[in-house]
Amino acid sequence: MPRTGALAFALVLFPLFAAGCGGSSTTEVVEEPPAGSLEALWRKPGEDVAIVPGTADFAPGRVRLSFLVVDGQGQVVTRPTARVWLARGLDREPFLETTATSEPIGVESSEEEAGASQIFVTRLEIRKPGKYWVLAEPVGGRRIQAVGNVVVAKETVAPDVGDPAIASRTPTIASTGGDLAALSTQKPPDRELLRSSIAEALAAKVPFVVAFATPQFCTTRTCGPIVDVVGAVRRRFADAGIRFIHVEIYTDNDPAKGTNRWVNEWKLPSEPFTFLVGADGLVKDRFEGTFSVRELTAAVERELVR
Repeated sequence: MPRTGALAFALVLFPLFAAGCGGSSTTEVVEEPPAGSLEALWRKPGEDVAIVPGTADFAPGRVRLSFLVVDGQGQVVTRPTARVWLARGLDREPFLETTATSEPIGVESSEEEAGASQIFVTRLEIRKPGKYWVLAEPVGGRRIQAVGNVVVAKETVAPDVGDPAIASRTPTIASTGGDLAALSTQKPPDRELLRSSIAEALAAKVPFVVAFATPQFCTTRTCGPIVDVVGAVRRRFADAGIRFIHVEIYTDNDPAKGTNRWVNEWKLPSEPFTFLVGADGLVKDRFEGTFSVRELTAAVERELVR
């Protein structure tokens, strides 16, 4: 399945916020929003669009939100930072203001497709389940504001930080008799990511990083390079006693056959998904969607290096 320009992130937005629509870019007479509300910020001069989120599996706590801002012409807006506000309603005053930073997609930050070389990432402290409204405004250049929802459930679908890792007997070079094509759609496959199963790493009581991803059949324009990123970070920690594991997404690497049993065992609602697991077998951190070499390196140093 070739990757196309379509952004196939899971959208949790109302139709009102389709790209190009919104308060400040329409000539219709509309009721003034409450002063100080998120909607008042959104209606400031500039183009109004919808956030394109790259993450959606949230529970109360420190939420990692990644997103793109795409203008009305379908161009990704890439700037070093974006201001971010969070509110409990569009007509409510924001209770949190923070900054999102632009993280490179892939190892070399090369543009596989125009405009998709970076993604905004921020961390939000959200203490209660519910539907929240988020507004992002890239800093600098032509003014544009993107709005959307962050839906926080009581618990995540996939394993969360503190949960035990599932002892999946994922395939390895040894278990497949060296059939690399059965193990990975990466071209060429990184053999070091295919030597250990999750179950073997847990039995050995060693820390590990496991990435569930499919480089060839990735369905968005940002997730393909994830295995390359994991491989680059693996090389940085070659002598740290940390295992790095890549697991494909589809049965027999065929999207028509659906997700494989290891993806189903981990109850992954989307792909790619990457987990950091400690020597005690507990999840220490996790990344839904794409992430940068810098992000994963910092997480490994913080959670797995002893």
